[in-house]
Amino acid sequence: MTLPLDNDLPGDALLVTRVWRPGIGPSLALLRGDTLHDITSQEAPTMRDLLERDDLVDYLRDAKGEAIGTLEEVAAGSNELGESSVPRFLAPPDLQAIKASGVTFAESMVERVIEEQAAGDADLAFDIRQRVAGIIGDSLSGIKPGSDKAMQVKQVLQAEGLWSQYLEVGIGPDAEVFTKCQPMASVGWGASVGLHPISSWNNPEPEIVLAIDSQGRPRGATIGNDVNLRDVEGRSALLLGKAKDNNASCAIGPFLRIFDENYSMHDVREAELTLRVEGEDGFVLDGRSSMTKISRDPEDIVRQTIGRHHQYPDGFFLFLGTLFAPTQDRDADGQGFTHKAGDVVTIREDKLGELRNVVRLSTECPEWTFGASALMRNLAGRGLL
Repeated sequence: MTLPLDNDLPGDALLVTRVWRPGIGPSLALLRGDTLHDITSQEAPTMRDLLERDDLVDYLRDAKGEAIGTLEEVAAGSNELGESSVPRFLAPPDLQAIKASGVTFAESMVERVIEEQAAGDADLAFDIRQRVAGIIGDSLSGIKPGSDKAMQVKQVLQAEGLWSQYLEVGIGPDAEVFTKCQPMASVGWGASVGLHPISSWNNPEPEIVLAIDSQGRPRGATIGNDVNLRDVEGRSALLLGKAKDNNASCAIGPFLRIFDENYSMHDVREAELTLRVEGEDGFVLDGRSSMTKISRDPEDIVRQTIGRHHQYPDGFFLFLGTLFAPTQDRDADGQGFTHKAGDVVTIREDKLGELRNVVRLSTECPEWTFGASALMRNLAGRGLL
């Protein structure tokens, strides 16, 4: 695997993550140049504590820390053949909840409707795609969720028998926000990402992920892969948990870029993600997701997630959704795309770097065993609590 970041990222970017240090445990790491520095301390023993700081930017610029390895060394330890004796990347969040928002791009909403109409059957999807497109076109772009125009479109679709729960959250007033995985369960750069073995129709979802503190303040952004089981969710939206939350089914990283005078929510709204899937069978899929086409403003989604109605004392990471919905055939005409074991998924955004993972079945990925209680015991043993 290549390095997680190219050297063309701005040198003044504030980039933090977590790494696993053999014999020590999970540690906060700050990137300076091409070297990672351990900045774990009693003042900020966890990523949660770091992001709660009012002086976050100044704190990071003044932080010294212990050099623990170059990008090349940590990347080498993070891939599937990496040495257990060298540090490896973890996902940036630790105690934060991992939330995700769905159907935030009207242009990809049509594919969600098709999944539902096909009841998760890829054989039916092609014919339904043709019929749906004949009535509502290829997208519903330009419609503001909850607006009068959106409600008019709703009436037309209901009259045609095509109204869907996906359209309700796509152009209705209320955003879909769900729990992607438990705190500490997401995987980082280089790790395997998992598919539940019952799925035969699935895909990666390249997304921007916001880091939100307990007060609802966005503190930075990173890249995520919201792995999706199209057949499972397509059978019933009540199976969303089974479709989304499985062992190793959530990848985040490699770094969290902190908001400062050089990087802000404006950059998030302008972000352009690219995706490439490279299969062991020689198959290549390229895709894009442009945040300029998101239907709901990211800060509106944050407000719908946290407030007097719902608190997050440890903060949360929030997937913002994706424009990407693959229809390119892989094996047979009309079958569309689905993953195969060994696929390498690379998601890139010029101001955030590159997230890269290998696809396996969830039952073949390393089991998740290090949770919040293990973290507390580890930090206590290191004298950090």
